[in-house]
Amino acid sequence: MPELPEVETVRKTLLALVKGKTIEHVTVSWPKMIKHPLNVETFCEMLVGQTIQDVGRRGKFLKIFFQDYVLLSHLRMEGRYGLYDKKDNLEAHTHVMFSFTDGTELRYKDVRKFGTMHLFPIGEEEKQLPLCGLGPEPVEKELTPSYFKQKLASTNRKIKPLLLDQSVLVGLGNIYVDEALFRSGIHPERLAKHLTIEEMERLREQIILTLEEAVEQGGSTIRSYVNSQGKIGLFQLQLFVYGRANEPCKKCGSNIQKIVVGGRGTHFCENCQK
Repeated sequence: MPELPEVETVRKTLLALVKGKTIEHVTVSWPKMIKHPLNVETFCEMLVGQTIQDVGRRGKFLKIFFQDYVLLSHLRMEGRYGLYDKKDNLEAHTHVMFSFTDGTELRYKDVRKFGTMHLFPIGEEEKQLPLCGLGPEPVEKELTPSYFKQKLASTNRKIKPLLLDQSVLVGLGNIYVDEALFRSGIHPERLAKHLTIEEMERLREQIILTLEEAVEQGGSTIRSYVNSQGKIGLFQLQLFVYGRANEPCKKCGSNIQKIVVGGRGTHFCENCQK
């Protein structure tokens, strides 16, 4: 599933492709993707005549801003956007099409059909699900030392599943949790409340730095991720542990281990992460 760096990269490339374009009509071939409003005809009608003003992000959600509405889009496992000419052949697994007045078309493709879309009047999106229950963004201004320490110290949960909880902190998934824990020298099965103050601060810093570096590299292409312009990410070339089970640790040479923590495959170095 795309994590914060991948979604941020899609945001940037999508903005360059569609800003200023006006919707002529919308076609939805898989109605289950539309979560709000539940009436798909209403969803399509609301967007007619709307011009894209900006593309933002909240956690793993894209936020496409129009004059009156904001579209929340979650890519899930395989979702991707691409800009086409209306005359271009329709590719398989294309489920939502935003046709513009200039003859182009933004198409949303999703092999697994897990992606979701919510449309709200601007200003209402943060008051309702799916955004209202999200934690802070993993940036210096929002992920403050006091907040992070309070969350870790007040739970009996292991650190790995805690960091995957989007109500605690948004944007992190399996890849970047494993990487941040390795960079911090923290075992994924440690209880969060047992971390020292120094370990908590080191982890907070590494979460922020790891995600910043991944955004600079356009995210990680592990399986099928590409941005809105069809380009892959490059951060996978810098991964220390994720996807490297039984390969030598880049720091100490010990074999990278893979176990299951909180139901998720988890990569770590048993020498560097005691």
